[in-house]
Amino acid sequence: MLYTIIILAIIVCFLLVVIILIQNPKGGGLSSGFAGSNNIMGVQRTGDFLEKGTWVLAVTLMVLALMVNVVVPRGGVVDQEKNEIQNQINKPAVPVAAPSNLSLPIDTTKR
Repeated sequence: MLYTIIILAIIVCFLLVVIILIQNPKGGGLSSGFAGSNNIMGVQRTGDFLEKGTWVLAVTLMVLALMVNVVVPRGGVVDQEKNEIQNQINKPAVPVAAPSNLSLPIDTTKR
């Protein structure tokens, strides 16, 4: 599922770049090479189509980016190893009784 979403995002990115480069900016741009499309639908309709296509692809890319964030596994195999290590760390320590023959020095001097 993750790889499918990533591949779709790459395709959408490529199409978005192509549509942006085809659009007719104020300076001319690459759209002059695609002048035949203006003859088919007219200048205004071509501009509207490219603008709507840009918006649709941009929104699609945002949705795919959010989907990747949701679908990505959190931690994977490394997470299981971390859990095992953390469980070993969090094990309660078994109290060890102090030896009974151990005598502590007592300070008999008074201050």
